Amino acid sequence: MRADRLVSLVLLLRQRGRLSAQTLARELEVSTRTVLRDIDALSAAGVPVYAERGRHGGFSLLPGFRTELTGLRHDEALALLAAGLPRGEELFGLAQALGSGMRKLVDALPESHRSQATTVTERILIDPDIDLLARPRASEEVPAEVLESVRLGVLRGRRLRILYRPSGRSPTRPPRWRIVDPVGLVSARGRGYLLALTGGEDRTYRLSRIEAAELLAEAADRPETVDLPALWRERSERFRTSGDIVDVTVRTTGAGAAALRATAIDLGDVRPVEQSTVAGGELDLDVTFQDAEHAIWALWQLGPDAEVIAPDELRDHLGDRARAMAARYPTSAPSPRRRRSSGRSARAPRAR
Repeated sequence: MRADRLVSLVLLLRQRGRLSAQTLARELEVSTRTVLRDIDALSAAGVPVYAERGRHGGFSLLPGFRTELTGLRHDEALALLAAGLPRGEELFGLAQALGSGMRKLVDALPESHRSQATTVTERILIDPDIDLLARPRASEEVPAEVLESVRLGVLRGRRLRILYRPSGRSPTRPPRWRIVDPVGLVSARGRGYLLALTGGEDRTYRLSRIEAAELLAEAADRPETVDLPALWRERSERFRTSGDIVDVTVRTTGAGAAALRATAIDLGDVRPVEQSTVAGGELDLDVTFQDAEHAIWALWQLGPDAEVIAPDELRDHLGDRARAMAARYPTSAPSPRRRRSSGRSARAPRAR
């Protein structure tokens, strides 16, 4: 891996000019001490890298220096292909390979195209880690060694032995080992899934619940070809129509309808409420949830912006929960914290 890092270091200096040790460390995901050791190793190997001291100093290559280091490794080529899939390079453990592969690709471009490619990476940002409200993008942590084994099993057509943890609804069930025949990898809404066969039966596994994975020597017993989009649609439909489906009629605003569209498994008939006094109007929606727990979770997020019209059991449950919450925050009596601080002088809130 050090040889790959040295190549990446040289390409970074070629494409971006003078860079500080801190910037190089951040780009290469190593410590500044490691960067300094790598710089010494390059100098000893005859690469003309030199240091400029001072506030705006850093490391540079002699002008005109060029190398032939642009050959792509297998994982870098895979990463460039996966880059066309939303978050694919991250979910399937190819982020680092994508970075080094892109640097090699840019270095291989003619000079006239290289500056434009660099401008694209500086001026266009797609799918950042946070939105305008500083909310972090939901992501799942999957061990790198698990991702590598699963990815190789899918691409090489080899069986996998995985240690799989059940869903959070079954905390008492421990993880257990399973032998699976991997079919494909799918990225959906920031989550990764392994589509596989177990004993000839279709199975779908969340990557974040695979605690360990071993690549076996046996060939996977799976079809020679696969239409992954069609297979994913089929399995999604099967999931949507399984379990204790709950149909709910909800009165909400347009913003609430948009939120429910993102969380429910189906949004049916939509009817405007003629007598609505809410600015912009209200809507009555027929919404389908996977089960009662799913419905309670999704509707509670909307608070007073949503009212359950039917079924009565769900309406009563949310009403009881809201009353219990209101009892925690009576408006007539100050909270214990406010009573303790009543003798202190009030301070204006600090601006943020």
